[in-house]
Amino acid sequence: MRPIGYYVHHHGFGHWQRAAALARLLRRPCTLLGTFPESVTRAAPCPVVPLPDDAPTGAEPPDPGGVPGLHYAPLGHDGLRRRVARMAGWIAEARPALMVVDVSVEVALLSRLMSTPFLYVRLAGLRDDPPHLAAFRAAAALLAPFPRPLEAEGMPEGMPDWVLDRTFHAGFLAGPSIRPSEGGGILAVFGRGGSGGDAEALALAARATPRWRWRAIGLLRGDAAPPPNLELLGWREDARPLLAGADLVIGGAGDGLLAEVAALGKRFLCLPEPRPFGEQHHKARRLAALGAAVVREAWPAAEDWPALLAQAMALDPGRIAALHDPGALARCAAFIDAEADRAARPGQ
Repeated sequence: MRPIGYYVHHHGFGHWQRAAALARLLRRPCTLLGTFPESVTRAAPCPVVPLPDDAPTGAEPPDPGGVPGLHYAPLGHDGLRRRVARMAGWIAEARPALMVVDVSVEVALLSRLMSTPFLYVRLAGLRDDPPHLAAFRAAAALLAPFPRPLEAEGMPEGMPDWVLDRTFHAGFLAGPSIRPSEGGGILAVFGRGGSGGDAEALALAARATPRWRWRAIGLLRGDAAPPPNLELLGWREDARPLLAGADLVIGGAGDGLLAEVAALGKRFLCLPEPRPFGEQHHKARRLAALGAAVVREAWPAAEDWPALLAQAMALDPGRIAALHDPGALARCAAFIDAEADRAARPGQ
C-alpha cells in the first residue's frame, strides 16, 4: 500500500502534535518529514525523515520576497538546498499516494511538481496573498484544523469564496479524552511559537490578584521574582493534566491550546499572539463573538486583572465545550485516508 507523506512545520509545537496524533489513526502507512530534535522524533508513531534546517544563517543574501508564488526561497542557502533534495528524494523513492502539508507553500508546490497530490492545511487568518492562493488552487483539498464556526459567516474579508468551498473543517484536533476537574486556580500557558511570556508582567498580574493561585508553564523571558501565589513550572511536554485541573486557562489562540481547552470545557482568557496573516487574532475575535472566551488584544495592565478574572470566571464553559468534537481526530484521519485512496488509482 502506497504511503502518506506528512510534512510538519517546525515553528511552534502544535504542528507536530496533530501530525503525530493523526499518524496513529491513519489506515495507510505514514511518514513524517520535518526538522525536530531527536527527543521529539523518537516518540513518533511512524517513520520520520529528518530534514536539514532552512533557518536564515546570515551568510546568504536575504530573500528579496519578490517571487510572487513563494514565501521563503533565499538564494545561496545550503540548508534549504539539502532540505529540498531530501524531500524530493523521499517522494521519488516512496511514491506516496498523497502528501499532507502542514504548512509550507514551497513544499506543497514541490509535491505537485513531483506529480504527487497534496492536502494543504489551511490555518486561520487572511491568506489571500499569491503564494497561498497558488497552493490552495493546486491542492486536492484544504484541511482546516478548527471547527466551521470559527470561520464566521464566510471567509475573512478579501478571501475568495472558493477557498471555503474547498475546505474540509476537521475541527479542533485534541488528543485522547481526559477527565477535567477544578481547584487548580489559574494556569497561564506560553507556547513555543512566539517570544514567550513576560515574567515581570506575569508577576505583576499575580500580585494584583493575591487570592488566586497562579501557575505558569512554557517559555518566559526575563527573571522577575514570582510572588508567593505564582508557581513557574517551566516547559511541559504534556500539559494536559495541568489544564484539566485549572479553573481558568490564560493563553494565546494557537490551535493546540484551543483544542485542549475546548475538549476540557475550560473557561478561557484569550490573549492572541502576533502571527503571520493575523491567524490568532482572527480566531480570538470569533471566540469572543461566540461567547466562548474573554479576549484582550494585549497583556492587560496590573490594575485590570481583578475585574478581568471576574469576567472570565463568569463565562459559560459550555460555549467553548460546544466547539469540541470528540470524533474530530478519527474523522480527519478517515478523510486523509479517503483522499489517498482516491489519488492512488492504478497506473498513477
